[in-house]
Amino acid sequence: MSLNLDATGKLWLACFPSVKMYLLRHHMMIKVIKLTRLESFSMMYKLKAKVLGLCVGFAMTANYSLANSDQTPQPSLTVSHPERTLFTDIEFTGSHYVAVGKHGTIVTSADGTTWTQGASPVQSLLTAVNFIDNKQGWACGHDATILHTLDGGASWSIQQFLPDLDRPCLDIVFHDALSGIAIGAYGMLFETSDGGKSWQKRFLEDLLLEEDRAYLADLKASDPDSYNDETAFMLPHFNRFAKHGDTWVIVGEMGLVAISEDKGATWQRLNEFYNGSFFDVKINSKNEIIVAGLRGNAFVTSMDSLFDDNWVKLDIENTATINSIVLDGGNEILVANSGVLFTRSGSELSTRVIKNGKSVLGAVVKESQLILATESGLTSVEKSK
Repeated sequence: MSLNLDATGKLWLACFPSVKMYLLRHHMMIKVIKLTRLESFSMMYKLKAKVLGLCVGFAMTANYSLANSDQTPQPSLTVSHPERTLFTDIEFTGSHYVAVGKHGTIVTSADGTTWTQGASPVQSLLTAVNFIDNKQGWACGHDATILHTLDGGASWSIQQFLPDLDRPCLDIVFHDALSGIAIGAYGMLFETSDGGKSWQKRFLEDLLLEEDRAYLADLKASDPDSYNDETAFMLPHFNRFAKHGDTWVIVGEMGLVAISEDKGATWQRLNEFYNGSFFDVKINSKNEIIVAGLRGNAFVTSMDSLFDDNWVKLDIENTATINSIVLDGGNEILVANSGVLFTRSGSELSTRVIKNGKSVLGAVVKESQLILATESGLTSVEKSK
């Protein structure tokens, strides 16, 4: 199922955190709902007052109250089979596997078969995990949550928990033990240079549309408070991050592909070559960059010609939304909804569907197998039959 939202619809999501929690992480529930292009995005500020008024009226009718939400983080519940819930991301640390998912669940495994639940201090949906070695790692998720571990994922501490911000973090990457970046909904971006002891929020004005940039420049000078309100909704969702040397890449909704050639100091938005959402980006050993997302759309180009508009669309006939790209030597495996797996090997592209047909949100390679993070838990399949 696909859901088209215009600018008004985006503001409705801002008004209703419970709906937003269901929609924002692009493939969370049994039948996955995706956010596609938001038409008239630059005109959103003109609709804001009207829509917010409608939201208030609806909230009164529904007896909805923000005061009813619990703003104190609660530890994830310990269960007998933690590997059987929804998982959104999985990583191999060099010695073991770590997966994160629903209700703050975090599990670890030495063999990818037997899983042990870690002590997670939150029940927020976790969406991404990243390790710099087999001991130290970070995870992020809803409520702008950022967690940190020093023991390989057995226990975790909270570095950031901002439920009042009402934004999910969708990816987190550390470059070393000190410097890292966390990205998420509506252009949310946090940076750290001290290992996550403190996180600084940053607004990437470089990625604004021209008309939005001019509007915000005037507003910043005349009404700083309104400027802060408007910047909360002016950028598209940042879904995934990748890097190759000094070149960093962010992909997201509305066909966003953003490039920094100076390690994030400045950013440039590439010309649009697709208007739907991208949910992952990878740079392979052949110096190619691959982006993939909504309805089986995937594109590739050389890192040497990023700004030349030479993107080639992969010949994928299946319309299952692609959630993650896994590098496997010289091949790429694109995992998707409805249990669909695409394998790209040179110019060849093959498609298969796993037996249970569950949506696959992430995966890692283990020798001849794939360990899959799916909507119904963790499972393993052969890479090819």
